[in-house]
Amino acid sequence: MREGLGLQVFLVCLGMAVCSHASMPQNHAHQRGLSLHRHKERGKEGQVLHRSKRGWVWNQFFVIEEYTGPDPVLVGRLHSDVDTGDGNIKYILSGEGAGTIFVIDDKTGNIHATKTLDREEQAQYTLTAQAVARDTNKPLEPPSEFIVKVQDINDNPPEFLHGPYYASVPEMSNVGTSVMQVTATDADDPTYGNSARLVYSILQGQPYFSVEPQTGIIRTALPNMDREARQEYDVVIQAKDMGGHMGGLSGTTEVKITLTDVNDNPPKFPQSVYTMSVSEDKVPGEEVGRLKAKDPDLGENGLVLYRLIEGDGMNMFEISVDSETQEAVIKLKKPVDFEAKRTYTLRVEASNKFEDPRFNAWGPYKDTATVKIMVEDADEPPAFTSPNYTFEVEENAPNGTVVGRVHARDTDVANSPIRYMILSYTDVDQFFTIDSEKGIIKTTRPLDRETQSWHNISVSAAEIGGNAERGFQEIRVNIKVKDLNDNAPEFAAQNDVLVCENVAPGKLIETVSAVDKDEMAHRQHFRFSIAPEAANNHNFTLKDNRDSTASIFVTRKGFSRMTQDIYFLPIEINDNGVPPMSSTNTLTIRVCSCDSRDTILSCNVEPFILPAGLSTGALIAILACIVILLAIVVLFVALRRQKKEPLIVFEEEDIRENIITYDDEGGGEEDTEAFDIATLQNPDGANGFLPRKDIKPELQYPTRPGTRPAANSVDVDDFIKTRISDADNDPTAPPYDSIQIYGYEGRGSVAGSLSSLETVTTDSDLDYDYLQSWGPRFKKLADLYGTKDPADDNS
Repeated sequence: MREGLGLQVFLVCLGMAVCSHASMPQNHAHQRGLSLHRHKERGKEGQVLHRSKRGWVWNQFFVIEEYTGPDPVLVGRLHSDVDTGDGNIKYILSGEGAGTIFVIDDKTGNIHATKTLDREEQAQYTLTAQAVARDTNKPLEPPSEFIVKVQDINDNPPEFLHGPYYASVPEMSNVGTSVMQVTATDADDPTYGNSARLVYSILQGQPYFSVEPQTGIIRTALPNMDREARQEYDVVIQAKDMGGHMGGLSGTTEVKITLTDVNDNPPKFPQSVYTMSVSEDKVPGEEVGRLKAKDPDLGENGLVLYRLIEGDGMNMFEISVDSETQEAVIKLKKPVDFEAKRTYTLRVEASNKFEDPRFNAWGPYKDTATVKIMVEDADEPPAFTSPNYTFEVEENAPNGTVVGRVHARDTDVANSPIRYMILSYTDVDQFFTIDSEKGIIKTTRPLDRETQSWHNISVSAAEIGGNAERGFQEIRVNIKVKDLNDNAPEFAAQNDVLVCENVAPGKLIETVSAVDKDEMAHRQHFRFSIAPEAANNHNFTLKDNRDSTASIFVTRKGFSRMTQDIYFLPIEINDNGVPPMSSTNTLTIRVCSCDSRDTILSCNVEPFILPAGLSTGALIAILACIVILLAIVVLFVALRRQKKEPLIVFEEEDIRENIITYDDEGGGEEDTEAFDIATLQNPDGANGFLPRKDIKPELQYPTRPGTRPAANSVDVDDFIKTRISDADNDPTAPPYDSIQIYGYEGRGSVAGSLSSLETVTTDSDLDYDYLQSWGPRFKKLADLYGTKDPADDNS
């Protein structure tokens, strides 16, 4: 800097007029500025220290926030030593807010704040000041920066940014238990004054909770707060600045505090005695009743366990827990009987599943109750004296033989009579019957063990006059048919015995055995012997082996197939039973041709020898071809029989007589579609006589020209006469005539319908007099249906 130039900075203290506490720092700054004006200071020992003179003397400028006066606030004044007051110096201000918030008088250097400032928006502003020549704008001093600080006032209340708050604390907590901490914020300057110094207090929630003034920690203030009495609390916390003194601003928030559950309540039965009932017809597993011990605790703390601790019904009943309702469910463990025992007593204990040891000193966490169960009488079905019955009956026993007796009784107090019945589906053939009152089972016919050795039937017992649905009981009755020796023994196998022609005498040719449908007793065996009628045969002999088998031996030397190829040997078999049964069975012995090694070649009288070179497969193929040809022939014949032949044969076909049969009536004169009337007018056709096809004549007999009706004639009488004459004069004609059958004449027919179907049940009112004009051939019809002559009636 140039020597002799300088700036004097004067801080005008306007805070005294606006806020008294602003005067102290401004005065301090002014004094410090003044001290900087002294450019000479004395050093040690009186030595004068020389220091270059500064042109600018700066201190921080202060301006109070939120000033609402009518005039702009004077922040300070700039003055240069070179300013002689002639107006040649111009003061320039630049930087933050220059020209908008802060303006400077370019002549006097006074700086004013034109707007209300808010420290919370911007706490300080950095500006640059410079003195220039007014006419040339030439800087007279280098530019220099200074700071304008916005001085805070208490204009912001405390705020809880995260409210409302939710907290929980266990019930029964000790006094001073921490619940949660709430924190408020203040936008004012915490470094200046007490504007941001906060103090917490509780406005609502006493005497249950308290808050620490400095930290905002909420704590319990009462002991043994019970959730079951009150679960939720609404607490209001206040935060106040200025250290809580009067005039400070405040803010509040709500805190909802919930007491969480602890297991501090034992289960309790609402009543000490419960009464229940159960019917004796209930089956094990069915529910008898329910009871519940109340526990006001929640969740796991409220879970209750039940158990039976004593009583005479502990073996008859069981207890369980319904997980949804927390009820004790008593169920039947064994069937109860009203007639045997009518009341039971149980002692039920309820306890918590989870216990809190902190509260054990409060007493036992369990409770007991007495349950009395009454057994109700039910209409029970009759009970048989035995779980099942097995009887025996002799085979072939006569009708009405007693098999056995079943017995049932009514277990109810009423002791009603019992009705017995055999279930029909178990005795379909009705071999047995039962006395409905006494239960005696008898046979209805002789039984055959060999047909059915066991009969399994079901017998029902029901109370007479009881409930048909519940008073019904069934039991199985097994009946064994005892064997009787009523079947004769017979051969075990019906096979022919083959013997060679050159068999040697004494050779064993067969060993026979027998079977018997009856049961074989111990040490019982069959005995074999040749029947008396064949005892003198000289061909074979029999030896009884005494083990229910017999050996057949040859007694002669060799046989001749040409003389006799089959021998029948009757053998008598006795079963040695009681009573003994015997039968005669015939053993068929066939003589066969054998080779030198006794290998059978053929057993037929004339053995069939296959042609050389022709295999079995070839024979099968030939037989298959023959069968196919026969099937084709049969099919062809069947088709020929079903083939319809034409009614009239033209040209070369030989015809002896033409018979045309219609199953429906013609349409009369108006019907032109049914058939051609020309057939009746000229049945021989246009080409002359059409021969018959049933017999081929040797000679042709032309029709007499004089007797055929004219082409246009429709006289039925003449037509019929002509056909009859032709048939009579034909020596080769069979003895039958041509006939036309009409079922309906049509509406246009003059003669009308000839059918009598419509006149069977009703009287006819038609006039048949016209039949008289049809000639003598219709005289009989005219007499039957025509009007009678009055003269005839008189005669």
